Amino acid sequence: MKVLFVASEASPFFVADGPGVMTGGLPPALRRRQAEVRVVLPLYGDLSGEWREKLTFKTSFRVPVGWRSQYCGLFELTWQDMTWYFMDNEYYFKRPGLYGFYDDGERFAFFSRAALETLFHVEFSPDIIHCNDWQTALVPVYLNLYYRNIEKFAPIKTVFTIHDIRRQCTYGSETLEETLGIGRENMHVLEYRGAVNLTKGAIEAADVISTVSPTYARDILAPASSCGLDDFLQKKQGKLYGILNGIDISGYSPLTDPHIAANYGLDDFPEGKRACKEALREEFGLEDDGAPLFAVASPFIEDKGLDLLLDAAEDLIGYGVQLVVMGHGRKEAEDFFNGLSHRRAGKAGTRIGFDRALERRIYAGSDVFLLPSRIEPCGFEQMAALRYGAIPVARKTGGLCDTVRDNADGAGNGFTFDSGREMLRACLRAKDAYHRQEVWTGLVRRAMRCDNSWATSAIRYMDMYQRTLNSW
Repeated sequence: MKVLFVASEASPFFVADGPGVMTGGLPPALRRRQAEVRVVLPLYGDLSGEWREKLTFKTSFRVPVGWRSQYCGLFELTWQDMTWYFMDNEYYFKRPGLYGFYDDGERFAFFSRAALETLFHVEFSPDIIHCNDWQTALVPVYLNLYYRNIEKFAPIKTVFTIHDIRRQCTYGSETLEETLGIGRENMHVLEYRGAVNLTKGAIEAADVISTVSPTYARDILAPASSCGLDDFLQKKQGKLYGILNGIDISGYSPLTDPHIAANYGLDDFPEGKRACKEALREEFGLEDDGAPLFAVASPFIEDKGLDLLLDAAEDLIGYGVQLVVMGHGRKEAEDFFNGLSHRRAGKAGTRIGFDRALERRIYAGSDVFLLPSRIEPCGFEQMAALRYGAIPVARKTGGLCDTVRDNADGAGNGFTFDSGREMLRACLRAKDAYHRQEVWTGLVRRAMRCDNSWATSAIRYMDMYQRTLNSW
């Protein structure tokens, strides 16, 4: 099977959000399952010199953009036994940062068309083109409108992954011809509630739609979670799949992680986590009083359940737990957690900002990891916490539902809750389990055995690809 993966970001080259994590992890996992995978990315100015030196210039060509054409340079890199293509246009991509510019619609219309035009210049004919989020939403649209009558493109199937339905990219109808190069007669493909909606266009045009967790695929069919697309998605749910993202289990491994105080695995986790907990307590200035150590590592925003954290923090400490918090965002939240560290010195500690090495030390040193997110299409933190034996307390939403199973029956890997009022109760159940050594040891073992690898995701994607190809 041949797959062309088209995305606007990819680890380790440049990452801003979920598509970058997925593009860095899934294609190599598909390759290990014998798929021939190639990836198309923009050549941003942010690409480091180390990677830029490894690029090979292949060719250049012109790309239609609205009524004009633009230069595109095609660069190639071989990495992880795969070919990675980088689309070069300095006018669109030689800028600091990846997104947030006034002409993002035009920039990614160019990129989407360039990804298709690339197939005229390489010896590769994909069975599947897999696109990701609004930045690549025009790929299936352009393919259907302008390339289907060309022999090389006729049999190609398209997959469009929604990483976050809130990011849809909408414009006024005047952009249709001027910016996107699509005639008024095809307005119906992209039009939704009077606007040009790129995500709607991809949902209409792609052969299959996927989301980054099974529960999120169901969530976005409801008005509360669809950002206005629920009625349209309900009509298209016959081609909607939910497949959980994975994590890099070699990079996030307590056995080898160089950032933590002691390495450990399933056989020696009590000693290893104890050493990591002692180091984390010392780093945050906490007492060694035998209490369970709860942790938060999250942006201070409403979507991450900030209100629940603010409401519960004092009560948690009052009930006999310790709390470490790393994050940044709303100033009132930063002030609150800084103040909590002073009021509850020795019981609570705060770091304002974000540090990836500290994040790993928090996973390794904490007993319980709090995830009260209101919206979580997939979630990464709960899967990383499980790897390190930090037990999640998570709201039942999106990917948290698919990865955290409540321990009420003694066979789960965490504690879950539905509403804000239930969060404190779930935390107290975790605290109670912590003080029962046999129960806690079994819980941590089950957590660390969870398989949330990209290899597991790749199996499910390969099955979806095959079903898509067989549907013809």
